[in-house]
Amino acid sequence: MTSVIDRHFGLHAEALQLRARRGEVLGSNLANADTPGYKARDLDFKSALNDATAHSTTSMATTQQGHIRPQGRVGGAHVLYRTPNQSSLDGNTVDTQVEQNKFAENAVRYRTSLRFLSGKIQGLMTAIRGE
Repeated sequence: MTSVIDRHFGLHAEALQLRARRGEVLGSNLANADTPGYKARDLDFKSALNDATAHSTTSMATTQQGHIRPQGRVGGAHVLYRTPNQSSLDGNTVDTQVEQNKFAENAVRYRTSLRFLSGKIQGLMTAIRGE
């Protein structure tokens, strides 16, 4: 059952969390650009958002810090390996230009969702104050 607040914010709250997770994955790719054998990864954002909004995912939860995280998922989203445009001699599949572009695009979309949510919260605060 969804609450009034969940309905008010819509899918932007879920999108914000998924964008944050995607930023972590893309940042990890950039940090490991020179690591031999490192495989670039990314989230399947569209399917993860569909799963999150439909509440159809049944993912394992970690309740303590020592628990092992489920493999292949970050924040409920499937982590996929990126297909490289050009293979590297050391087996690294990170293309820094592609990763930087994806990271920048993700950051812009993150800020857009954040601004939208901020506007919604401001609207709620105005309604509460009766202005």
